[in-house]
Amino acid sequence: MKHVIFTLSLLLTSLYATLSRAEDAVAADDLSSSEFLAALSPQTGTVNLPGGIASLNLSEKFKYLTPAATERLLVEGWGNPPGNKTLGMVIPSDVNPLDKSGWGVVITYDEDGHVSDADADEINYTDLLKDMQADNEEANKERVKEGYGSMKLIGWAETPHYEKTTHKFYWAKEFATDNAEANSLNYNIRVLGRKGVLVLNAVASMSEMPIIRREMPALLAATEFSKGNRYEDFDEKTDHVAEYGLAALVAGGVAAKLGLFAKIAALFIAFKKVIIIGVIALGGAVMKLFGRKSK
Repeated sequence: MKHVIFTLSLLLTSLYATLSRAEDAVAADDLSSSEFLAALSPQTGTVNLPGGIASLNLSEKFKYLTPAATERLLVEGWGNPPGNKTLGMVIPSDVNPLDKSGWGVVITYDEDGHVSDADADEINYTDLLKDMQADNEEANKERVKEGYGSMKLIGWAETPHYEKTTHKFYWAKEFATDNAEANSLNYNIRVLGRKGVLVLNAVASMSEMPIIRREMPALLAATEFSKGNRYEDFDEKTDHVAEYGLAALVAGGVAAKLGLFAKIAALFIAFKKVIIIGVIALGGAVMKLFGRKSK
């Protein structure tokens, strides 16, 4: 199952990286980049995320886009398919998202249950990386058979780090693909809560790692679950416990429940664009993507 999950994730990532190599998309209504940004009505300061599940206490370095504004940026600004379900997005204040140096962090929430951190001190991330790379090699064999370019997991761009006191988890992976001029950076933040995990994902080229590494800690610190939804609010008598632990968050096991694919959500920001693919089962939506092979 781990192999299948990892394979699917790589297929989706590489497919989008191939499709994303065109020039940055222009807003559908031909607004200038500054006008387009203004139309998104970015917010600053303290922001309560939809549903009251969590809040962002943003410094002047960041701006928040509502789910509606995020959808407009993803679709009109970055040329992605419509219908993306998010809790919004955070963008840097000093860069227009339509510029080549623009980037952002998409926010979602996985209510799969309370994730135990009991394995926090037991995970050997060197061994975990080797396992993931081995799965990666097997996945690439299948990718080549299907007509896709290979995608290699180079290693950790940022070794996984879990903060026990705040229940916040972050790591970054470096990937190399046949169709990309530069290696890709996948930076992940997870905030553990009472009933699920707050997911913040950013992907960029490795050349932007210094910027991402510098800015992500501030965003991590600014993200908090609301009272009643925090990790310490967990009630073992009433709350569901997730079927996976911290290691599975890194390896991709979030998508697996009871040995079945119940939900797969892939968030990718590559070449300054974002794609969000929601798949309920291994059915039509995935096979359509698999059918679009890279040239």
